[in-house]
Amino acid sequence: MKRSHWVLASIVFAAALAAPPLPAPAQQSAAQPAKHRVVFQVSDKDPAKWNLTLNNIRNVRDALGKDKVDAEVVAYGPGLAMLKMDSEVGGRVADLLAGGVKFVACENTMHNQKVTRADMLPNIGYVPAGVVELMEKQAAGYAYIRP
Repeated sequence: MKRSHWVLASIVFAAALAAPPLPAPAQQSAAQPAKHRVVFQVSDKDPAKWNLTLNNIRNVRDALGKDKVDAEVVAYGPGLAMLKMDSEVGGRVADLLAGGVKFVACENTMHNQKVTRADMLPNIGYVPAGVVELMEKQAAGYAYIRP
């Protein structure tokens, strides 16, 4: 080998030794499976749409695994009726609540409709503004669904 090749090979070898090691590839923790995050908007006073929303939630959880889905329903405007005590879908909402799905009511809408927490289904959550909740969930990476 020519002397110039030896010099070049020596420089390349020395540079390789001096370089910092490559970082190990990121590994997903086996203890923490990836969670899919989804937020559903309910703003219509339409029991057919409420049932469609609840069916969508059930289908997503069945397809991906209940423990792998973080689902939230945000009800505001006329859709607030979905979460009232006399709601046609109250039983289904209660079942999903027990299974870990979050349902939240817009306090702005409650104030405007003169509705109190006593008028609402038990175990739901409350947010100051439903639209802002949707915006924040989307900014946090939640998929947005409006059936």
